[in-house]
Amino acid sequence: MNQLKLFSLKMNDGYFMPLLGLGTSAPQVVESEVEKAVMRAIDVGYRHIDSAYIYQNEEEIGRAIQMKLADGTVKRGDLFYTTKLWNTFFRPELVQTCLESSLKKLQLSYVDLYLIHFPAALKPGEDPIPKDTHGNIAFDTVDLCTIWEALEKCKDAGLTKSIGVSNFNHKQLEKILNKPGLKYKPVCNQVECHPYLNQSKLLEFCKSKDILLVAYAPLGSDLRKKWVKKENPVLLQDPVLNAIAEKHQRTPAQVALRYQLQRGVVALAKSFNEKRIKENFQVFEFQLTPEDMECLDGLNRNIRYFDHGEFAHHPDYPFHEEY
Repeated sequence: MNQLKLFSLKMNDGYFMPLLGLGTSAPQVVESEVEKAVMRAIDVGYRHIDSAYIYQNEEEIGRAIQMKLADGTVKRGDLFYTTKLWNTFFRPELVQTCLESSLKKLQLSYVDLYLIHFPAALKPGEDPIPKDTHGNIAFDTVDLCTIWEALEKCKDAGLTKSIGVSNFNHKQLEKILNKPGLKYKPVCNQVECHPYLNQSKLLEFCKSKDILLVAYAPLGSDLRKKWVKKENPVLLQDPVLNAIAEKHQRTPAQVALRYQLQRGVVALAKSFNEKRIKENFQVFEFQLTPEDMECLDGLNRNIRYFDHGEFAHHPDYPFHEEY
């Protein structure tokens, strides 16, 4: 069996997505560390790498992938690579340009998954976060369905195998799903998801539409990040999470990741530390009991680590009302 199908979920287009991925968003981490982390992760057994145009690390990730292909550790078909369309490229004529830019940096001919990064178009140009004369984010007006049609064309051109979305609520998903002439459904919705924000309603909705939920920040998030709320409690210090970890002789991070996998949620574990990269991959070696899962479900507090307050002037803000 193809390595990619082991510990994977089948998407609605017939392709498989590995249940555990390596997240790579890390503005404070030097490029060489990203490269090393990706190589270590592939050596450990990760086959799912998640990045984005805006992370500005795809050259380093590309070098790591090329080295692992060259030394025979993996074949291209063993890997599942995700990139994302940044918001300044939402105009239909720019969508493929953004993907081609990522492919060039990665030294790849295709990606496995291309996502709309965030449902808010920004004015096109060199500045990734354009501002108007008042210092507010400069939005653009591009319909989500128009963007989706451009992603469908990228799939038809063979530049990506699958297409999906990120940071969408159920209303925005429905807009695409109800689009006249829809050619391909989104295969997934990648959102912030962890025991303090378990996204149960959105997960139920996505499952009903045969759309996978992919969890970013499944371990909470690094409070040093610019877009992260500083006042939130630290998830991995939660006493309930730690008690369950102690019972299983596992780390709190392993329990938080295992929680997602047992819910049928794909988890993106971000680490650049060799020991934790290995530990996080050991989630397939144990199982949580129904009682454990119930306790973890009970931790939900609708706490979001990621603060999208800079988008407050967007007509659809807040993007996450209810679910």
